[in-house]
Amino acid sequence: MSSERISPLAGQPAPRQILVNVPRLITAYYSNRPDPGIAEQKVAFGTSGHRGCSFQSSFNEWHVLAISQAICEYRKRQGIDGPLFLGMDTHALSEPAVASALEVLAANRVEVMLAQGDEYTPTPAVSHAILCYNRGRQSALADGIVITPSHNPPDAGGFKYNPPNGGPADTDVTGWIQTRANELLANGLRGISRVSLDQARRSSTTHRHDYVAAFVGDLGNVIDMGAIRGAKIRMGVDPLGGAGVHYWAPIAERYGLDLTVVSDEVDPTFRFMTVDWDGRIRMDPSSSYAMQRLIGLKDRFDIAFGCDTDHDRHGIVTHSAGLLSPNHYLSVAIYYLFQNRPLWRRDAAVGKTVVSSQMIDRVAAKLGRRLYEVPVGFKWFVDGMLDGSLGFGGEESAGATFLRRDGSAWTTDKDGITAALLAAEITACMGRDPGAVYRELTSEFGECLNARVDAPATAPQKTLLGRLSPERVKSKQLAGEPIQTILTQAPGNGAAIGGLKVIAEHGWFAARPSGTEDIYKVYAESFRGADHLQRVLAEAQAIVGEALAAPQ
Repeated sequence: MSSERISPLAGQPAPRQILVNVPRLITAYYSNRPDPGIAEQKVAFGTSGHRGCSFQSSFNEWHVLAISQAICEYRKRQGIDGPLFLGMDTHALSEPAVASALEVLAANRVEVMLAQGDEYTPTPAVSHAILCYNRGRQSALADGIVITPSHNPPDAGGFKYNPPNGGPADTDVTGWIQTRANELLANGLRGISRVSLDQARRSSTTHRHDYVAAFVGDLGNVIDMGAIRGAKIRMGVDPLGGAGVHYWAPIAERYGLDLTVVSDEVDPTFRFMTVDWDGRIRMDPSSSYAMQRLIGLKDRFDIAFGCDTDHDRHGIVTHSAGLLSPNHYLSVAIYYLFQNRPLWRRDAAVGKTVVSSQMIDRVAAKLGRRLYEVPVGFKWFVDGMLDGSLGFGGEESAGATFLRRDGSAWTTDKDGITAALLAAEITACMGRDPGAVYRELTSEFGECLNARVDAPATAPQKTLLGRLSPERVKSKQLAGEPIQTILTQAPGNGAAIGGLKVIAEHGWFAARPSGTEDIYKVYAESFRGADHLQRVLAEAQAIVGEALAAPQ
């Protein structure tokens, strides 16, 4: 973000006046009714499900009831009749949303797997449960719902559907669910089956599942816990008040690890957080502003890490370099894994999104591994993780997953827990932390700098940007170098990237419209230093502006 937009509160403890009023938020969840004639109040599935806020009537009881009924109908159409694994994070709106969803699921006779003891459930634990249940099955397949807005502020709510492949639902699935849910909203919820919460909890279709034991007990098949234990790695973890808060102590106990949970506090206001760059509370483990508590403790540990609210993202704090950029850690993880997983397929590829660092390209080339570059969205990695043709899938926003040590699928959704523990395995097996390993990579491949800025765009301009053809870019140079490639489709799978990517020898940028705001996002990288990066960013906005202004 550009420095003039950084809030004076950034990195400071959250002041009382910015804390969400939880009783009002939940009252608004039950009392506000979305207007189906207002676009912002309709059900809208993005790359990570439907998200919104009850104050703005964009995430209310009606949304959850309508989406849940639509999922029941989708399951019936698709013949999905196995159990549905239902999880939630620690956001204030997640608990009432679970109750609303369960009332509909029970009325539709869906076999629901609720967490034992109503424990919070990380996204990867739900994906893991789906894959474990479905392994070897051809029918009666399981799927899942995770109620979470990920790392978004405390007043946010979110609802994700994971089909039987365990990963984020693709657009053909979410499109159908979204359309049907909005029909139900427009009809005043007529057509929704629902029972009371008490009936739903006592229903013969409602079961309990020990997500913690199942997930924790299987972790040794994806992470070399013996190496971590043997090297006596001192670890610190900050769950940031998220869904994995009660997973870390069982992990330490089960595998005999020296792992300290620096805080196990859960509070729906997230008052224990330091404020993010824009003056809002956001549980983003890749933000140095949000991770101040753990960064301040780094010298107590050999390696430390945090995860976001649903524990699908990771933040790695190293002794040598502090909080690592997500792009830097992905590069190190790939470098290590593909040299230390002998049972993975020899042709297993490296998965990355188009806005992730080219350092990954250089590491993959050195390792002799194929690069699989796809549009933004973790759904693009699902098939490859399932069949083992992808060893690793990662995105610049600190989301990643990788195969089990035997080369089979672990999760097909992002997993912050294994990504965090991998940092300890790397430290144990390489004798230095990921920050030091990354420095070695830069000495071989060059130092790269990344940035992202937002630029204003009207709704028509955003639509045009999402459909640009390479021919509309008239510039021949980027920051003093000839433009080598202009992409509007991802090289890995040929899918539209919903914007464009312009590449020169030592720098590139990608521009994509925001799905929620009147802006477009510019991602940029330079292997020639800070001044060159700023030039790439400035020219990127000029190139995009020129393309958007050209006659149709």
